[in-house]
Amino acid sequence: MAQAGEKNVAPALEARDLTLSWDGEHIVVQGVSVDVAPGEVCCLVGRSGCGKTTILHALAGLTTPVSGRVLLHGEDVTGRPGRVSYMLQKDLLLPSRRIIDNVCLPLVLAGARRDEARAKAAPLFERFGLAGCERKWPSELSGGMRQRAAFLRTYLMGADVTLLDEPFSALDALTRTDVRRWFVDVAAELGLSALVITHDVDEAVSMASRIYVLAGAPSAGEPSHVAGVVEVDRVESESFELTDEYLAAKRQVMALLG
Repeated sequence: MAQAGEKNVAPALEARDLTLSWDGEHIVVQGVSVDVAPGEVCCLVGRSGCGKTTILHALAGLTTPVSGRVLLHGEDVTGRPGRVSYMLQKDLLLPSRRIIDNVCLPLVLAGARRDEARAKAAPLFERFGLAGCERKWPSELSGGMRQRAAFLRTYLMGADVTLLDEPFSALDALTRTDVRRWFVDVAAELGLSALVITHDVDEAVSMASRIYVLAGAPSAGEPSHVAGVVEVDRVESESFELTDEYLAAKRQVMALLG
């Protein structure tokens, strides 16, 4: 994966000195800068209530920051929604639609006919581990399979930058491990840039090449800020979670979190 620090590699997504407020008066996030290189998976880690989702909303253009800018491939997209893909914590699959029509929804909303949308989505089902699920209902899928369907739907939004808000937190531990490994492989294969927010340190270290660690307590009047950035040395290993590199990165993140 490309690293944002390499020369001549412009970030796919960049936040510059974002200061954010929930109500226009009380600052909850101050001076946060984040960048994600093309084809890179990064994580934003922090305790519950520190403003992670607030930052994601600003990056998605759903809210306008008090100050600072959001750049997408160098273009200022501050406060302009619809430029990146956004996957929420819950899969939000419509129970009354079969999986093929659930994942096609972004294409249909963009004006495609249903048969055209299905034809574009169908070849991707095998790559996303969903072969044979096209005609199933959401209630017939496991939690992990539902998340794969939700990610395919997100991918079909057409953006090469994806924001994910605690996407695996509703899954059991074993399923969560399998799905996040699968996600990293698929993102690499498709050349996606992704920023994942999580409060799970192990999840962040297992997925990301770079981890931004948030500190602060907005509810107590202390705006969140980036306490530090941890670069993860991702060595080739079937059990990366057991390597010295993994443990070293985890120690750094834990130290920054306090």
